[in-house]
Amino acid sequence: MEQELDRLVDKVMAELAKKLAEAEGSGKAATVSIQSAQLRSQEDTQPATLSAEQSLSDRLSQLLFDEVDPARVANIPEPRWKEGLEELLASTPGRIGVWRTGTRPLTKTMLQLRVDHAAAVDAVYGEVSEGLLQEFRLFSVETTHENTETYLKRPDLGRIITEQGVSLIKERCKMKPQVQVVVSDGLSASAVEANLRDVYPALLDSLASYGLSVGTPFFVKGGRVACMDHIGEILQPDVFVLLIGERPGLVTANSMSAYMCYRPRRGTVESDRTVISNIHRGGTSPVEAGAHIGTVLKKMLEQQASGVKLSL
Repeated sequence: MEQELDRLVDKVMAELAKKLAEAEGSGKAATVSIQSAQLRSQEDTQPATLSAEQSLSDRLSQLLFDEVDPARVANIPEPRWKEGLEELLASTPGRIGVWRTGTRPLTKTMLQLRVDHAAAVDAVYGEVSEGLLQEFRLFSVETTHENTETYLKRPDLGRIITEQGVSLIKERCKMKPQVQVVVSDGLSASAVEANLRDVYPALLDSLASYGLSVGTPFFVKGGRVACMDHIGEILQPDVFVLLIGERPGLVTANSMSAYMCYRPRRGTVESDRTVISNIHRGGTSPVEAGAHIGTVLKKMLEQQASGVKLSL
């Protein structure tokens, strides 16, 4: 896998340098060649892990588009209303004003699309590193999803913890906690990798500032949002927060959501859940989200409600 990725990087960088040299002269191409060599040198020192591949995708994207942000700068030549276009670009990270060459998108746009699509695929099929889980002392349980293909086709299997997982939860977790925190990869393992180090400590600090006690946190592999209902039946917490990876898109593959519920049990309806979504560097700040989650949980305990019944 690592060798194939290396060859892909070399091929893309060589082609990019060639096109830039033809369009802008050899100076830019030389700069890209140097940056490419630096990128390859950094990758040689990394282990062949999925997180390293995702990191490579992120850096490759940054290298290819370090001077032009496709979400902020339009390529439309001489727009009729430049100020209006700039205002529109500032309001959304969506791909607008990308322009074309003939009847096709610009090469730069197509390369960015392919990079972002690859990152989205990696997010779905990736795994959260064991090192990250150990860093926060999160033990792992699994749902009955079996594998990623089944997980995508059978959402119901991601809502049920395996028998071994149930036994482990009963053995290691504090029963009837005030606040239960659970982390899950969901549809984006990279979202957990990218945000947990900021969200989780901020959440614990927020809970501590309100004098709220936390149960035993853990990680659920292959979890869906409603797995919190099954876990709620087992541990019977007062309030529950599930930090889970969102479905990745072409804007970001690193978005996390925090689903919260007052006394979740089997049969809980979706309108009884409260959610903070789009937690990532380009959306809701992970640190701010962690602090706000603590505030929302405090209000849930005070009002003994969540979802549409909760007044924020």
